[in-house]
Amino acid sequence: MELKCLNTIDCNQGGVRAVRFNVDGSYCLTCGSDKKIKLWNPYKKLLLKTYGGHGNEVLDACGSCDSSQIVSCSSDKSVIIWDVSTGQPLRRLRGHASTVSCVKFNEESSVVISGSHDNTVMCWDARSRNQTAFQTLKEAKDCVNSIKVSEHEILTGSVDCSVRRYDLRNGRCDTDFVGAAITAVSFSHDNQCVLVSSSDNVVRLLDKNSGELLGEYTGHRIANLNIESDILTNDNFVLSGSANGDLWCWDLVTGKVTNKFTHARNKALNSLSVHPTKDIVLTGCVTTIKLWGEEDLVEEELICE
Repeated sequence: MELKCLNTIDCNQGGVRAVRFNVDGSYCLTCGSDKKIKLWNPYKKLLLKTYGGHGNEVLDACGSCDSSQIVSCSSDKSVIIWDVSTGQPLRRLRGHASTVSCVKFNEESSVVISGSHDNTVMCWDARSRNQTAFQTLKEAKDCVNSIKVSEHEILTGSVDCSVRRYDLRNGRCDTDFVGAAITAVSFSHDNQCVLVSSSDNVVRLLDKNSGELLGEYTGHRIANLNIESDILTNDNFVLSGSANGDLWCWDLVTGKVTNKFTHARNKALNSLSVHPTKDIVLTGCVTTIKLWGEEDLVEEELICE
């Protein structure tokens, strides 16, 4: 797997806590320790908009399915829904008792799902004026660090060492215990597997339905940091950040390290985001984000605009 660093952007927003592609991969969001969210065209290194209104550092953000709204969460215990074009907050959702660490829209962007250090996951109606969550999931015994949402499922990872998958169609919760605090979870693109990063320096691939361990990916160091991982779009490579600034890449089937790409030396590469349809990756480390991919793929993105 060969990825070239094609762009480096200094975000000028303190530490970058998260970087996220939008729904079609044409733009990205960065979340900063300066309490702000920034919207970028990463292919042109162009800052499009800055969103300010949180009272503490912003830890996660997500764009809506039509890219008209952004939802963000913060250490200030709040979730904010923003209007992309005006930059104004549309709604502030308060209900968590502690830091809100992760947030996602559902596929139709009608529901916001947030996870918190108060051990809960809350579901909010994004289209009503109701300020309270319509559902609170209380199964986690410790901080919820990571959330992913598919068509009818919510996947959560917690410091209590458990991955939980809520099937919204039948009200069921399946739990897999992995033996170490979980820093990140994600679905494979075929939706058959779950990727789990944990504090014991192992990334695990689990069968979504049975919980069977399908693969382990090791060599990197997490050092008790919230390091993210994901699977490339065609489900053939596993990616993870690391405590020393490298982007690790493993073959999904064999588990062998195929490459390491250095974002910054001896700085934590904590966040990454995979393009929804192409083998293009964004990484966030300290104050900068980097765009990785093959030059022809990025040129395609520029042409499509």
